[in-house]
Amino acid sequence: MQVSNPRWTLLIASSERPVAVIDAWRRTCGALATLAACVLLAACASKPLVPYSTDTPPLVLVPASQAGVVDKRGRFREIYCAVLEARGPALPGYRGCEDALTRVGTEPAGTARPVELGQSRSHLIAAVVPGIGYDCFKPWLNPPDTLVMHLRQYGFDATLIDVDALSSSTNNARQIRDAMMAMPASEGAPRIVLIGYSKGAPDILEALVAYPEMRTRVAAVVSAGGAVGGSPLADDAEQYQADLLRHIPGATCTSGDGGGVQSLRPATRKMWLAQHPLPAELRYYSVVTFPQPERISSILESSYRKLSRVDSRNDSQVIFYDEVVPGSTLLAYVNADHWALAVPVARTHPTISALFVTQNAYPREALVEAILRFVEEDLAEPGR
Repeated sequence: MQVSNPRWTLLIASSERPVAVIDAWRRTCGALATLAACVLLAACASKPLVPYSTDTPPLVLVPASQAGVVDKRGRFREIYCAVLEARGPALPGYRGCEDALTRVGTEPAGTARPVELGQSRSHLIAAVVPGIGYDCFKPWLNPPDTLVMHLRQYGFDATLIDVDALSSSTNNARQIRDAMMAMPASEGAPRIVLIGYSKGAPDILEALVAYPEMRTRVAAVVSAGGAVGGSPLADDAEQYQADLLRHIPGATCTSGDGGGVQSLRPATRKMWLAQHPLPAELRYYSVVTFPQPERISSILESSYRKLSRVDSRNDSQVIFYDEVVPGSTLLAYVNADHWALAVPVARTHPTISALFVTQNAYPREALVEAILRFVEEDLAEPGR
């Protein structure tokens, strides 16, 4: 086997069992290549990312405050910075606060109130709904349980809600409903904070609208890098490309109902939002990925450039304004690309990360703790 990259040669030559290393390398590269293909297959296409169409609700791009969004970035920054400082560099992927967040426009001032860093009073539980394809590459990724272990130290908890990797948001909404109703009902106020990452965000929103019986179990809803308004990249992709994720080594996912890509198209998401007002009794929060260009991993640079044909203020998969839930509280613009926010490649595949997923390190545990602490404080405010 000839290897042209000197770093690959060093890896193979330094092993006492080169055949095993080569086989492992092939499996890992195969998985990464499949992931990359789903991001980059359409990168050379020349057709418009947002095609001409009259099949759309009337749209307008306005400042967040005029869309009913409340800007609480100043207070969230105080909480997140306090968490980062208290937990320190021992956290995986640690960054200083100024590097962890992106200042966009005029950020509101903080409140100067003290930040509670002890045990949670309401014991909120982060129930995370992952993005498209996650169940396909989860065995390869083999993510550590560091988030759960971290949160439990402070009286919080976390769980993952399993949904079809490649199905539509409508299909996954039913699965979210079933998972929520199967959880023991908490005494007193609800404790579940639904956090939707990427496609997980519209999956959650559809569940809340379609299944009102689950709302009494939800304390709050958070879009984290969520594809709330869809992604123009989905306009230039087909479901068979997403189905490539089924070929990742160890993957057991299926095509489901085959509607995953369609659910991510901007026309689909905007039309759904126009026709389905969100339940007013729930609180919504938005955490937006808005990386500095140098914080885009090398494997994602092609999709970042492609999406930049629409707007360069993107995380390589979603444009920043499409990540905000209408009528929500804006918590932060995070200096991380789409994968860095929630897919810990660097922690389980450090060599691959060093070569391709070059900006994957991020203090995710601290970020989720800060989100839960903000939500807990905000829900305790009079009138909430």
